[in-house]
Amino acid sequence: MINALNSGSQRLPLADQLADLAVEALIDEADLSPKPGLVDRRGSGAHGDMSLALMHASALALWPCLREMADAAQRHARIDLPLRAELGRSGRQGEQAMLATTGGVNTHRGAIWALGLLVAARALQPEPLDARSLALRAGRIALLDDPALADSNSHGSQVRRRYAASGAREQAQLGFPAVTDAGLPQLLRSRAGGASETHARLDALLAIMAVLSDTCVLWRAGPEGLARLQHDARAVLDAGGTASLAGRRLLRALDTYLLTINASPGGAADLLAACLFLDKTGSL
Repeated sequence: MINALNSGSQRLPLADQLADLAVEALIDEADLSPKPGLVDRRGSGAHGDMSLALMHASALALWPCLREMADAAQRHARIDLPLRAELGRSGRQGEQAMLATTGGVNTHRGAIWALGLLVAARALQPEPLDARSLALRAGRIALLDDPALADSNSHGSQVRRRYAASGAREQAQLGFPAVTDAGLPQLLRSRAGGASETHARLDALLAIMAVLSDTCVLWRAGPEGLARLQHDARAVLDAGGTASLAGRRLLRALDTYLLTINASPGGAADLLAACLFLDKTGSL
């Protein structure tokens, strides 16, 4: 993979640059440590079937489908059902490539949805957009139904029906508010406050956790576990964030809690990757 931020990036087609940035965002999210309950450089978190190497391999396997989504958006140049159908086909092909790479482990299904929409939204028109406008454009795509998509019985779908909770689909349709209203502003605030990039990204993750109805947590821990996660994530930020001693202590306690109940905030991780992608697209 060629990094879209290198000196030769302007010679690459936009679709290639966007796929590069999306995969880079996935790898950056995986590498970020210490993430409570999630795969990172320390270990597998609450995921007994995942590893950091597997997350890297999965991210790289998604480059072709992300590039195809960007290319489709450039060719269609409008938000309509034919574009939505083509994005759906590319997404399903990406999911198959992911599962073939991981031996059947669902490492990035939610990220394919979120990043695929954002890549397509950015590719639709050559002029750059601010992050909120780009996310809202992605939401307009998400509002269209994929004509080939059957009713899903995924964990996320079951959780939404059981608890009347919003999930990845609703987040996308609303323009990713957990990213644009919480994660990205926190990333920028923490940077402006002098935090390292690692701490700024961890703070962004916690800001997303604090507001997101994460169906991954609901599936394993129910509403009580989700409420505890949201409260404890906000407590880390209120204590000064992950760059502060008090914040780091609370972060460790949250990690211990999630490992104890065997719950992982995978939805928040997917949206952190989306947050990092939106942050990176400012360079294009």
